[in-house]
Amino acid sequence: MSITPIIPGDEEEPIYNRLFWLCYLANVMLVTANAITFRFADLVTYLGGTEELVGDIVSCGLFVALIARFFLGQGIDRYGVRLLWALSAVIFVVGAGGMTLCRSLGWEIFALRMCFATGIAGMFTCSVVHIQQKVPHHRRTEVIGSLGSSGFVGMILGTQTSDWMLHSFAPGNAQFYALFGIPAFLGLCYFAIVMYVTRNDIHLRPRVTPAAHQLLFRYWPGQVVVVAIMMGLSFTVISVFLTRFVSQKDLGGIGTFFAGYAVSAFIIRIVTRRWGETVGRNKMITLGLMGHAIGHTILPSITQEWQLIGPSILCGFGHALLFPAVVSLGTESFPSHYRGTGTTIVLGFFDGGAIIFAPILGSIIDRWGFTPMFYTSAFVMTLTATVYTLTANHSLSKDIAVPQQQELSVSLEETLEKGVPQEVATQCTQRG
Repeated sequence: MSITPIIPGDEEEPIYNRLFWLCYLANVMLVTANAITFRFADLVTYLGGTEELVGDIVSCGLFVALIARFFLGQGIDRYGVRLLWALSAVIFVVGAGGMTLCRSLGWEIFALRMCFATGIAGMFTCSVVHIQQKVPHHRRTEVIGSLGSSGFVGMILGTQTSDWMLHSFAPGNAQFYALFGIPAFLGLCYFAIVMYVTRNDIHLRPRVTPAAHQLLFRYWPGQVVVVAIMMGLSFTVISVFLTRFVSQKDLGGIGTFFAGYAVSAFIIRIVTRRWGETVGRNKMITLGLMGHAIGHTILPSITQEWQLIGPSILCGFGHALLFPAVVSLGTESFPSHYRGTGTTIVLGFFDGGAIIFAPILGSIIDRWGFTPMFYTSAFVMTLTATVYTLTANHSLSKDIAVPQQQELSVSLEETLEKGVPQEVATQCTQRG
């Protein structure tokens, strides 16, 4: 893990310091850049592709990003967040910048989408790993959620900017120069911030850095991985295919939906930032899944742009609750010195959901239209919520009043990883 002198030592010390807000600004830039490129499906159809081809390109990009995650996590554990974070930003700039000039549906667009997706995966993962290392264990859910609220700001800025570009630039190449050129520039700004906030980091490499698949089986996160896959499904619906739905029904731009989505998610995230300790993360997951499911069910009936606000609020509600709960629960089983790999594994299941469902949803649209696609996603989300609710342990005992026990468990695990006999390690942790 990486260590800096400003790590809070207890709950009383501030976690919303200068470092946090610089990371917040960087995340706003990243999500703004990503949201601008939600028009990627428009680029593919402009070049003569189908909805199914859009799904195939997106799926291929995410598949490569998923493979990269397995090496990314081990790389973070070995070499530290700084190096992998900066490298991810460079890869993102290459992908976004390349799509600025790409005007064919050959292998180039597949390769550039792979760079784009891999860069985003690395940037998001490193930011979450970095911020988790700066706060007490029992406030991780809160700070993940707080940092994640920056994404909603970026989502509004990005989608509003993309709508403005489509209206301001002549149809054709000029639009896509802007839609992918600006994200590349923001990626460069992001890189500069990363280099600044990590300039004092000192990396302490663990004695052993197992491969990701070994850690996955050893510290299996449990059924929360299915929820992570559902998040990938939901985000595929709204970030890839919703733009095509809006265009087909001539509803204006996607800015209205994502403004409602982001404002809703931002407010809910702030209001519920301590729900992990008061309501419980499993209940947050159930409510979040149903928010997405109901929102997707309403979307097919939309006939006017303002009606997008209703489902956008529901989907934003779902996102606000799901992300911090899933990441916190999913990474909890991993020791802190393997938190880099643990985070990449959990976020990798988000990509896994998109890999599985992007081509399926695209094929449904080509054959039967958008309505069956929305109903399919809503049904799958509802089924998952039902099964999870019936099988998950909804006790609050693991979410509240146990920070000291968790810290002792982590200390014991880390001591054992260093090769100290278990009896000695247990005595040491009991004494101190």
